[in-house]
Amino acid sequence: MDSPPPSQLPRVRRKEFGEHPPVLGMDPRRLFLAFLLQASVLSIVVYQMYAGGALAVARDYAWVMSPWTQPCGLLEHKEFILVSDNVVRTFGSGPGYVHVRGSRIVTVATAGPDVDRVAFARHYAAANPRAALLDYGGAVIGPGLIDVHVHLNEPGREEWEGIPTGTAAAAAGGLTTLLDMPLNSEPCTNTVADLRAKRAAIRAGARVDVGAWGGVSFLSPSGMAAFPNVSLADVAAAIPVLKRLGAPYLLHAELVDGDVPPGAEPRSYAEFLARRPARYERAAVHAVLDILRKDTTPARPGFVVHFVHLVSSSLLPALAAAKAEGLPVSVETCPHYLLFSADDVADGDTRFSCMPPIRSAANREALWRGLADGTIDLLASDHSPAPPALKHLDSGNFRGAWGGIAGLQYGLPASWHGAAQHGVGLPAFFRAWAAAPARLAALSARKGALRPGFDADLVVFDPSAPADTGAGGRQHRHKVTPYHDLQLRGRVLATFVRGQQVFDSEKGVAQQACGRYV
Repeated sequence: MDSPPPSQLPRVRRKEFGEHPPVLGMDPRRLFLAFLLQASVLSIVVYQMYAGGALAVARDYAWVMSPWTQPCGLLEHKEFILVSDNVVRTFGSGPGYVHVRGSRIVTVATAGPDVDRVAFARHYAAANPRAALLDYGGAVIGPGLIDVHVHLNEPGREEWEGIPTGTAAAAAGGLTTLLDMPLNSEPCTNTVADLRAKRAAIRAGARVDVGAWGGVSFLSPSGMAAFPNVSLADVAAAIPVLKRLGAPYLLHAELVDGDVPPGAEPRSYAEFLARRPARYERAAVHAVLDILRKDTTPARPGFVVHFVHLVSSSLLPALAAAKAEGLPVSVETCPHYLLFSADDVADGDTRFSCMPPIRSAANREALWRGLADGTIDLLASDHSPAPPALKHLDSGNFRGAWGGIAGLQYGLPASWHGAAQHGVGLPAFFRAWAAAPARLAALSARKGALRPGFDADLVVFDPSAPADTGAGGRQHRHKVTPYHDLQLRGRVLATFVRGQQVFDSEKGVAQQACGRYV
């Protein structure tokens, strides 16, 4: 059958659209909405890649493969595998290896104690021919130490220490991350502008990674007019604010009451102790615990009241009970409180002057028990140097001497020296020096453990070799320290910050500023 001619086909009536006929082609509004949708999806994907570490892995791989990039520090290799008989992980230690590519850890593996470390690593190394193999024998390989209580004194008091020398001492001591206190900088870190000034100084001269605390509270006079002490009422007002922010509250907990003997002999260490009694610390800690119990403000994750440099061991039962009842409490002590006792301090030897002061041998042993059972969460140096003149070494006047110990470089050997005999093995040692500090400083997503995807912050040390405590290897700006020429076990062999070797026991400290602000 033939089709009708076009003129005879029925006409289809067009729909009336009034004043708004359909727009054919590329409508600008549709293009904008499509672009907005695609940009939103892309931003979500990029964020997920960033949060999951995929972007960092890709960046590291590109950096390693590029012929135009060079490592910072002492090691020429961009990719390497560290091997030893003592690779420390959260659950134990043993023969194993750590594969580092760029700034990140790629793989960590350990085996049983009877496995040969080289044979264990050989097969893995063969599958990664670009990676250099660095065998450290029987040395310990662990996460880089994190010191959350350091006074670098820059900006403003570089003649006391300064970031270049302080972080060089950290590198030589196996420390890969420092948290700088707000004093004794000038100005103290109390405002955003102060923090920006400190951040600029860190970026210009840090050999290791450095962050900064702001506005840490002293319940006793700080010794700095620009950083006055706070009252218990101030603490009670600050806690709800910090709970809502999910930020830690660091406290120097001593309540000075002034009821002390007048004293007649400024060189006497016994008199110095009597004039700074342990009840100051006890009164402050109990008062703050009472405030915490009464405050009902819901706390966001990250909030904790952190008691710095705990000395009085009589507080350990109360702190353990507070933790058991669920109070958000964290505790640190320092290597000098675990190594020295009042018996080691001769009259007039103001190298040992610090606040709170070093107490009895029995107190020291109780602190070790508190660290072993977990009541004390972490270790920190409280590195607080000053020009030698301020230590009054000639007169031996404890009353006038600066109350701070220079010990940043020696925290590892000073605390490792007695660790084994006090029941603190390698995993517990690194929990106190790496995992717990990382958690306090909100860095535990990338630092504080040997874990794939984490920053390649590593320390290698010989646990039985003598530490270098001589003045010749000391990196602090001033050489006055009670650790001078002490026989301590634990010699740092190498320190790596995000895959860059910043210290080698034979080559010394890298001259480049390989650190970052964190």
